Amino acid sequence: MAFDELKQDLMEANADIKSYLEHSEEYLKLKVFKLFMISLTSFAQILAVGALLLLALFFLSTAISLALGAWFDNTFYGFAAVGLFYVLLGGLVYINRERIDRPIIRKFSKYFFDKE
Repeated sequence: MAFDELKQDLMEANADIKSYLEHSEEYLKLKVFKLFMISLTSFAQILAVGALLLLALFFLSTAISLALGAWFDNTFYGFAAVGLFYVLLGGLVYINRERIDRPIIRKFSKYFFDKE
């Protein structure tokens, strides 16, 4: 009789373990899907907004270059001044790249290590 109870307990434990593994696999699939979709939608938003901002920046830079060119009485100087501004801005961004990376890493690690 005791062996029958032990056998029954072992069979129930085996069933519980199988159920746990199946649910863990499903949870992992959902977690991967969630991370993939967050990454994909973030990339799409960044791409769309970035493209529009880049287009606006291009037109504003051209307008500023032409205005500076008229002020300097030489169009080349206007474009050179705007180009130099962007080189300096790029240098500042390069110098401060760690400060820029930290908030991005924090935001995505919040999604990755989410306990839901």
